[in-house]
Amino acid sequence: MSWPENSPPQRDGDAAAGIEVTDEFERFAQRNDVFTRAFWDDGVKSKQTDKFFASYRMEAAPRRGDGFTQKDFALRNASWLISDVISDRNAAEGKREGFQSSILCDTPVAKDKVNVDDPAKMSAEVKRISKFFGANLCGVTDFDERWLYTSRVDTRDMTDAPHDLPGGLNSVIVLGHEMDKELVATYPSALAGAATGREYSHEASIVMQVAAYIRNLGYEAVPSMNDTGLVIPYAVKAGLGEYARNQMVITPEYGPRLRFSKIFTNLPLEQDTPKPQGVRAFCDICTKCADACPVKALPFGPPSTDTANVSAIKGVRKWTSDAEKCFSFWAKLSSDCAICMRVCPFNRDYEKPVNRMWLKLALSPLRKLALRLAKDHGERKKPAEWWKVE
Repeated sequence: MSWPENSPPQRDGDAAAGIEVTDEFERFAQRNDVFTRAFWDDGVKSKQTDKFFASYRMEAAPRRGDGFTQKDFALRNASWLISDVISDRNAAEGKREGFQSSILCDTPVAKDKVNVDDPAKMSAEVKRISKFFGANLCGVTDFDERWLYTSRVDTRDMTDAPHDLPGGLNSVIVLGHEMDKELVATYPSALAGAATGREYSHEASIVMQVAAYIRNLGYEAVPSMNDTGLVIPYAVKAGLGEYARNQMVITPEYGPRLRFSKIFTNLPLEQDTPKPQGVRAFCDICTKCADACPVKALPFGPPSTDTANVSAIKGVRKWTSDAEKCFSFWAKLSSDCAICMRVCPFNRDYEKPVNRMWLKLALSPLRKLALRLAKDHGERKKPAEWWKVE
């Protein structure tokens, strides 16, 4: 597949999605994401980062208090198992599938194509199939090259390597996977990390199964998690939610409590459109996530094109975190941190009528009242409480 130079900054649908791309735009090199830099960049790599990665193999799990016991680390690491099996299976070839390389397809593309004369009906079918396999949300958007990484990473020496995508791809199916709200309430803790790992394992199987279904129909489908491209702009343009100050996608069903995966395909599909409802206006007046961040990695001001370091895309006006500060705290914990997710006023159980009422208020001109009502929202739950058998 031939890779384009930097695409024209603005495209149809950007404004509705709240995406503002400037003339300084540059596609992002995945080698510069902070997790990859922790393997090759001495400015990020340290004894603490080595300990962080080792803790996922129980080689350096700290023993220090509630939420960080051996039991907590054991559950977190077990939750990652399926994802780890997939990401490690072609490590000898420098491909960490789902993270620094797209997931290799075990299912060949069928020789005979199923005729698709109604892309809207096929989109509805794909959404139904996605939910059947376990996805909580599903949307479709266009194959926008701006959000593709410039290359993948060969994990044998951490150098740039070409993507292995086939030609002719024109759509991206975006899947959302809900994180356990009771575990999220215990961030920061190793226990809470099980909410992250469980969804990576879920999405690895789900995205592969949905891609296999499409390939069995005779069309290309490449399953992808954190690899190949930035999923947040695809999720926003697929109408699943809106971008927020905490760097997450706020959805009306689950707030920020989601992981996202994606499938690149040429299956004829009707694409969804962005559905702005007012999250941006709420985030303009809310700084709960930035206030709560222990290392002040989140911005307080309005969206801008400022970037703290190379681990941020250039030329996009948005709220941008300092990834180095953020990851330094992760390394110190030897686990991931999502305090910003926990304290977000949109992090609620929307099956409850009172929370649906709050959401309507937050997305209305009465958002300041909604913010006042969320003053004490998001307090941390003690991890030991989660372990108690009721």
